[in-house]
Amino acid sequence: MLRLVPTPRTFLFFAMPLLLVGVVGAWCVWMGWLRTDPAPASPPDVGPARQRDSSPNVPIPKVRFMDITEKAGIRFRHANGSFGQKLLPETMGAGVAFLDYDNDGWQDLLFVNSCHWPGHEDKTGDAPTLALYRNKGDGTFEDVTKPAGLAVTMYGMGVTAGDYDNDGYPDLFLTGVGGNRLFHNASDGNGSRTFADATQTAGVGGPGGWPATPEGDFLKRKELLNFSSSAAFLDYDADGRLDLFVCNYVTWSPAIDMSQTSTLTGSGRAFGPPRFFPGAQGFLYRNLGNGRFEDVSAKAGIEVSKREGIGAQAPLRPVGKSLGVVVCDVDEDGWPDIVVANDTVQNFLFHNQGDGTFKEVGQESGVAYAEGQARGAMGIDWGEYRPGRSAILIGNFANEPNTFLRLDNPQKLLFTDAATAEGIAGPSRSLLKFGAFFFDYDLDGRLDLLTCNGHLEPEIPVLQKGQTYQQPAQLFWNCGGKHSFEPVAAEHAGPDLFKPMVGRGCAFADIDGDGDLDVVLTENGGPARLLRNDGGTRHHWLRLVLEGDGQRSNKSAIGARVTVEAGGQVQRRQVIGARGYLSQSELPLTFGLGQTAKVDRVTIHWPGKDGGTLVLTDPPVNRVHPVRQGAKKVD
Repeated sequence: MLRLVPTPRTFLFFAMPLLLVGVVGAWCVWMGWLRTDPAPASPPDVGPARQRDSSPNVPIPKVRFMDITEKAGIRFRHANGSFGQKLLPETMGAGVAFLDYDNDGWQDLLFVNSCHWPGHEDKTGDAPTLALYRNKGDGTFEDVTKPAGLAVTMYGMGVTAGDYDNDGYPDLFLTGVGGNRLFHNASDGNGSRTFADATQTAGVGGPGGWPATPEGDFLKRKELLNFSSSAAFLDYDADGRLDLFVCNYVTWSPAIDMSQTSTLTGSGRAFGPPRFFPGAQGFLYRNLGNGRFEDVSAKAGIEVSKREGIGAQAPLRPVGKSLGVVVCDVDEDGWPDIVVANDTVQNFLFHNQGDGTFKEVGQESGVAYAEGQARGAMGIDWGEYRPGRSAILIGNFANEPNTFLRLDNPQKLLFTDAATAEGIAGPSRSLLKFGAFFFDYDLDGRLDLLTCNGHLEPEIPVLQKGQTYQQPAQLFWNCGGKHSFEPVAAEHAGPDLFKPMVGRGCAFADIDGDGDLDVVLTENGGPARLLRNDGGTRHHWLRLVLEGDGQRSNKSAIGARVTVEAGGQVQRRQVIGARGYLSQSELPLTFGLGQTAKVDRVTIHWPGKDGGTLVLTDPPVNRVHPVRQGAKKVD
């Protein structure tokens, strides 16, 4: 039988939980992400088939997701650099982004990759790199990584895409261990697009760098390596230029990691939990408009610290251990706010004051904790899931339900965790959730939600009954009833979506132009999967591709707020630059219309101080509508 064996150094920390709660204590000590909730006596239903007792009056629609990865020509496989020492970054996986990098109207795919650790490179093959796949518009993708200038090796984590220089083409920002990278999208002179590394000029690489030629054993390196996770483009000061927010996870070095010596009998070293590592501050970079950015983290108020000890002389320590970020205008005052999901510590809500600064109001707003406690928080998203009612979705650790923070009072920024009331808490509890997003997969006009799941430890089934390393994705259908969400089974969505994997990042986009939303899932140390939504409801839809004028509003239209009125129903969306876990979904907005075949009105509030408002009347349904700010005619 597998036992947790603490070293003398950690005996006092481990002994009491072990004595008090037995197996649960061992679990909490080993992973460090969990509260001391009792482990289930019998294995919970990990798969998506588990239903709540109260079924909706309307049956769950049959909308099949088909795995087309091989057929589409996607060959990407993530590398996490693992060589048996179980370093914390190896557990994190990497993100993925949908973007139309060449502006041909088709959503392309950018996969973030990690790499081998210094001194432990694979001598038998090429080093892992980022991977860019161009959507050919015929159901297949072409690997254009090398010609696009992205055959770059880094220990990558997250990605966000946005047109930071307002030249009409989306650029890329990549986060990672050992430094971040900004890539400018430009013409190669032959009619194609290529990405040039603009990190140094822009000044957004973060402190330090990657130890390309380390001296001595890499595992003994004490110098800190920057450990950034998710990132998001936003125009926080409403000047028409995209700024950049970057999450940082923990203060990390190989030596700090290796100093944590908890082991599992018969399995060697265990991954160190985040509680073993100091927190880290996020970065906020202001776009100066000349290809350069200014670090305004401190003066803008996004650094959160607390004193370690008693008295004014006690040192200040960073609070955050940030893995997910979503930028949204919570109170719809025209100024984008920043919501950060933190791992095992309080979440942040940075309320934009409209003067270039933010106020962190997580605790007073109800965002900081779920049920009064910090959880292991990874992916995050924001959306209006009922008419006039929005929420923050956060994917949490195993044996913790998803957090579902319902906005009860927009003006006072007051939230309530409604996961139980909305039918999410019970079915989501057992899984370890990373990627998380809202999307309307059946086009009925109500936002559904999906999480991409997978554990950290390959040996978890031996330690905890009912847990698995590979786990299925979980899909919830918004039924529109008293309890909004119902877990969807394979009989309703097909088996491909729920094939177990070590899931991490995920994103959605309409890859084939049929109006419904397709999904990509990434796996830590494994192959990505592309799933085509084959529909089945025959519902109507409307898609908007917004473009700012590059002066009043950023070209990507990130931050725009859109209202669609159709059939007596009102839907609201915001153009969001990053969502989920380390990932970005497409920027175009999809509105499902159900059986309604006529849209009465579309109202677009453009971002920026003087962005203005555009109203469209009676736009045709089942069409993509490019909308350019200031254009005299809407396409």
